[in-house]
Amino acid sequence: MLDNPLLNTFSHVKPGDTPWRSDGLRDFFLYRDLGVAAATGGRVVAQLAKANEASEKGTGWHQHQADFHIVFMTKGWAKFMYEGKEHLVEAGDCVHQRPGITHFLFDYSPDMEYLEIVSPANFGTTDVEGPCPVPAPASWPST
Repeated sequence: MLDNPLLNTFSHVKPGDTPWRSDGLRDFFLYRDLGVAAATGGRVVAQLAKANEASEKGTGWHQHQADFHIVFMTKGWAKFMYEGKEHLVEAGDCVHQRPGITHFLFDYSPDMEYLEIVSPANFGTTDVEGPCPVPAPASWPST
């Protein structure tokens, strides 16, 4: 247990408390902060991410500099490549991305939304060379 209340405070965020923002890691997603980074003094971030528009190229191959990273798909689906193997992640699925895993999100449904919990809150991301080609994303329906 941490005794320092400045590094471990109570937090209760309701849906209207924090807005969806477009200034996150990916410009084709929207992000909503859940207040955990402030409550843990930056040790952990919890945020919702959702599709904002179709991405023509996906995230590209990359790695995160994080000690802990999970993605819990709440709506829709996404297709990831993890070190050369394709994974369909659907609503209800939970993925633990071990530290330094090389991955690529290359396709997702228009209603995709996921909860992401990462430590530390200010984790880094590095683009890397991929181990294999990535399938082409399916086209989103015209609106």
